[in-house]
Amino acid sequence: MTNATVTDTASTRSSAEQPWPVRVVSQKIGAWISRLGEVWVEGQITELTRRPGSPMAFVTLRDPSAEISLLITCRRSIADGLSEGSRVVARAKPEFYAARGTLSLRASEFRAVGIGELLARLEQLKALLSAEGLFAAERKRPLPFLPHRVGLITGRASAAERDVLHNAARRWPAVQFEVRTVAVQGASAVPQVIAALGELDAHLGVDVIIIARGGGSVEDLLPFSDEALCRAVFGCTTPVVSAIGHEPDSPLLDLVADVRCSTPTDAGKRVVPDLAEQTRQLMVLRDRARRCVTTLISREQQRLHAVRSRPIFAAPMTMVRLRADELEGFIGRARRHLNHSLNLAESEVKQLRARTAALSPQATLDRGYAIVQQRSGAVVRQPDQVQTGEQVRLRLAGGERAACIQ
Repeated sequence: MTNATVTDTASTRSSAEQPWPVRVVSQKIGAWISRLGEVWVEGQITELTRRPGSPMAFVTLRDPSAEISLLITCRRSIADGLSEGSRVVARAKPEFYAARGTLSLRASEFRAVGIGELLARLEQLKALLSAEGLFAAERKRPLPFLPHRVGLITGRASAAERDVLHNAARRWPAVQFEVRTVAVQGASAVPQVIAALGELDAHLGVDVIIIARGGGSVEDLLPFSDEALCRAVFGCTTPVVSAIGHEPDSPLLDLVADVRCSTPTDAGKRVVPDLAEQTRQLMVLRDRARRCVTTLISREQQRLHAVRSRPIFAAPMTMVRLRADELEGFIGRARRHLNHSLNLAESEVKQLRARTAALSPQATLDRGYAIVQQRSGAVVRQPDQVQTGEQVRLRLAGGERAACIQ
């Protein structure tokens, strides 16, 4: 196919009936990428290849915070002084290799990122995270007193892992760990730590997470000042303990974590209580409680003894006898008063009886008098109340008799 044919093919739109050949698609992609200008890109060199006899060098540049890498090609002379693991800034132009269908960058300059520049960037990131509240003390979560299970993120077979496990088990032998071993330096450290952190944070049995690493240079500890890792720790629902390096080391992870420990050994002591110390405290509290109870019982016994020694409790029948004597006196007084009142009433009744008897008409009748009553029952007091021949009744002392007036 001639160039004119390729041009004609490229000028038409592709369809299922008229598809573009692979070379046309490759040429279009290459032409589009070739229009892109140069860019400055920063990353960490994970692989540096200098093939014998080749004027080219091949560099794999990786993003420190993600599982993303790019292939960079350059002249061998430009790659002099580079080493694997170093962080660089490269000036490069995107290229598309049509034969293999791969994208790469053609570098024209490399600049090493110095310690001073890294520290300056860390200070800028620190100010940014602080302004967003990632370091705020009020959002720090307290550690559980006795965690059921402790999550540990550390390097494989590292001294930090041994220090944490040994010191925690020595303080509390029953402690259980959920260990995740990851790379703790290099380009893959941040993605692996973030992945392990998310896994342990989602684990329902993990009550606290420790991120531990031994000491190292500033470059070695850079992953623990990564922005993505700091934000991942900030978003955790489980309390996170940072135990990175030694006392002078202070990565940004220390400021974001809920608790900062100076060393992994210190982390093993902070996350679990000391069994011997807790036992001693329990003994002290038990002795104090026993003394308090003993003192209380002794005081109540003394109070009870004082109450029992009072006269009313020492001889309780004394009051009963006194009250009985008073009651007998009241009863005797009431009886005498009643008898006296009865005697006075009896004498008065006798007097009234004698007086009544003396004034009674019956007494008059008993002396031989009679009472004359008309048939109507009226008492005859005057002679002119009756007529001759009128029937009357005579009431005598022994009874009544009928009579006729003559």
